[in-house]
Amino acid sequence: MEFIPYGKQWISEDDIEAVVETMRSDYLTTGPKVQAFEKSIAEYCGAQYAVAVSSGTAALHLASLALLEEGDKVLTTPNSFLATSNALLYAKAQPIFVDIAPEGNIDLDLCEEALKKDPTIKAIYPVAFSGRMLDQERLAYLREKYAVKILEDCAHAIGAEAEGIKAASCVNSDCSILSFHPVKHMTTGEGGAVTTNDPDLYRQIMLLRNHGMFKSSKMKPWEYEMHTLGFNYRITDMQCALGLSQLKKLDRFIRRRVALAKNYDTAFSDTVAKPLYLYDGRSSYHLYVVRVDFEQTKISKEELFVAARERGIGLQLHYIPINKQPYYRSLGYGEEPTPVMDRYYRESFSLPIYPKLTDDQQRYVIETILDLLDG
Repeated sequence: MEFIPYGKQWISEDDIEAVVETMRSDYLTTGPKVQAFEKSIAEYCGAQYAVAVSSGTAALHLASLALLEEGDKVLTTPNSFLATSNALLYAKAQPIFVDIAPEGNIDLDLCEEALKKDPTIKAIYPVAFSGRMLDQERLAYLREKYAVKILEDCAHAIGAEAEGIKAASCVNSDCSILSFHPVKHMTTGEGGAVTTNDPDLYRQIMLLRNHGMFKSSKMKPWEYEMHTLGFNYRITDMQCALGLSQLKKLDRFIRRRVALAKNYDTAFSDTVAKPLYLYDGRSSYHLYVVRVDFEQTKISKEELFVAARERGIGLQLHYIPINKQPYYRSLGYGEEPTPVMDRYYRESFSLPIYPKLTDDQQRYVIETILDLLDG
């Protein structure tokens, strides 16, 4: 059996043909496919605007520059990829790490406690971890009561829905970001997007994406003006051609992920491997995470990872607590009271879940992991 990674893209001939067609056109970099992709992403998510960029990290960076001022305090989660809080540092803001709730998302009750204690906190950067939407009513409440800005990191969650609200629709946030890395629900190779319903925020991010340059029909043909210090975070027409093709299949991809998650739920019921949460319709399942109390098993977490790889299964860990990374420790982080996150890190790991994973491969994963844990 071929090696089974935790995540993998699904590229079909129609995707390849879409990219080749664009390569034969006059546009390779920013052209009509970028605009079409942005329009389609905004419509899919239910937001008014979308700005496509070169990566999910670029989306976080530009959104942070548009939302925040230097020195702003921002509540965020230790349970994410480094880019979420790194973007705050890029914008010279101050991350404040808040413990997670049992399902892996930031604990919004603890966020409120922090806001009560420190009214100078300006924003919250919650992450829809593993594809599971955050409590939208709580987000709306915190945003209104404490007048904080909210960026929803939906890099894991495109296609998810909760309380009738779609991920990245920005109903209860100032903006959201998406990622189109190959292990995500759909891919443009590398790529990302910012969605928003705020026209001023949209214009600012569009400006920042392209060196801060502005051009209008009223200018001379050769003229352009630099209005701010921006970046080259443009995405290409080739990438967006792939994205448009992938977007047509996104709902099918998500249905398969949900089916795989339900299979895992059934297989791990009443076992030592406890699903992080059971299917309840709130997740589009970028990840499927289980937790094991390794003090109750004969195998350690490290031994499990090594043994699984030897049997052709690539487990993964999402995530090492950001605040305990060496760089963040050098900034004075690492001793925050995050007992739920600390225990989660000791116990959790991610199982393979992607649309191309076959039923036979999933059964093999289940049988192998349970066998190793029972060892």
